[in-house]
Amino acid sequence: MKLSFHGAARQVTGSCHLVEAAGRKILIDCGMFQGAHELHDENASGFGFDPAEIDLLLLTHAHLDHCGRIPLLVKRGFSGPIVATAATRDLGQLVMMDSAHLHEEDARRHRRKGRQGRRYEPLYDRLDALDAVRRFGRPAHYGTATQLFPGITATFFDAGHILGSASILLKITEGTRRRRVLFSGDIGPGGRVLLNDPAPPAGVDVVVMETTYGDRDHRSLAESVEELHAAIRATQARGGNIIIPTFALERAQELLWYLREGLDAGHIQPGLRLYLDSPMAISATRIFGRHPEAMGPGPARMIHAGKDPFQVPGLQFTQEAQDSMELNGIRSGALIMAGSGMCTGGRIRHHLRHTLAHPESSIIFVGFAAEGTLARIIIDGASRVKLFGDEIPVRAQVHTINGFSAHAGRSALSAWHAGLGNPEQTFLVHGEPKAMEAFGRELTGGSVRMPAMGEECEL
Repeated sequence: MKLSFHGAARQVTGSCHLVEAAGRKILIDCGMFQGAHELHDENASGFGFDPAEIDLLLLTHAHLDHCGRIPLLVKRGFSGPIVATAATRDLGQLVMMDSAHLHEEDARRHRRKGRQGRRYEPLYDRLDALDAVRRFGRPAHYGTATQLFPGITATFFDAGHILGSASILLKITEGTRRRRVLFSGDIGPGGRVLLNDPAPPAGVDVVVMETTYGDRDHRSLAESVEELHAAIRATQARGGNIIIPTFALERAQELLWYLREGLDAGHIQPGLRLYLDSPMAISATRIFGRHPEAMGPGPARMIHAGKDPFQVPGLQFTQEAQDSMELNGIRSGALIMAGSGMCTGGRIRHHLRHTLAHPESSIIFVGFAAEGTLARIIIDGASRVKLFGDEIPVRAQVHTINGFSAHAGRSALSAWHAGLGNPEQTFLVHGEPKAMEAFGRELTGGSVRMPAMGEECEL
């Protein structure tokens, strides 16, 4: 039995792990490397294995850094099935098609510039993404074991991270050797209204575990909601606009829930014009309504009763690009949620260009920002940033509210690991090195390793 690491190894993005056992090769996730634009070459490079030799892919959830290179995997020869929950299948289709569109647009932009000596082709296109979507088989159900091959079963457990997210347990028998190997995926913090708490299994021999926030805890959710409402009220009083860079999956829907509650309770002044300016987030919100089985009891009951948990008074969905551009003419009283959450692309960059210089306005960050991204640069206190070739002064009020994170903090990660039953081997992935090292020092019992890219380990 062998385990190798081909992404999220001593870094936060690009999750991709390969299990070789019982004569089979099983891939867990195949995600995009995200961050600065220089990562294009890293995403276009080889996988570290032959895609055509992979028998099956297990997908923990639909975030781009876990599924974003699946179309490229298919393009380069993978022809096996993909196993995921029903909600992950639907959200994954949305994410991969959107990613393909962005790659096509990026290639067209480079071609228009007419640079000689280089060919600019998309990493993959929408046809490749459709080919990937066709690989999804029958959906997995939480807590139900599925036999993948003789000697190998997989069981999905709710990870509480985003809709449909899972930790995946492989039970592997190879001759006289047996191993229970758990892949955490991304672990949610628990206590979230939209989702159930993470529910990992016990009696695990080996765990591959994320450590995004392994070195710190988040502010409490209640305090974060209060801070969000306060930042909105203060901006309303100044007469400015509020821009929230928003991840389309989970974060947008959670914000809609708390905006509705804030308006209903009077914590936000009436008259605010609300815009969800993200076609992907709009589609994701509709997908949520199809999957109450993957949601927390409160929203699930609302959906079963025919109510929309995300209907906010005054909310407008902005689908078309022209409608998005017109929002930049609003000078006061607007709250605009747009992607991408790390400000690496999408409509949010246009809204920042028109808002950053205005001291009466606010930029509210409510999610993780990887090193090198525009979001991280602004959060770290830059006085000026470059957008579309222009130097833009940062005069708007900048708020960073980390209690909305869909990732568990240090204490929740420790409790999650403790519930596994003292694994013999723990492999820490999906985190910046300092976070991994800090978290690794807290773990007791069994070996703890922080594998490098391409590293192979015997189980």
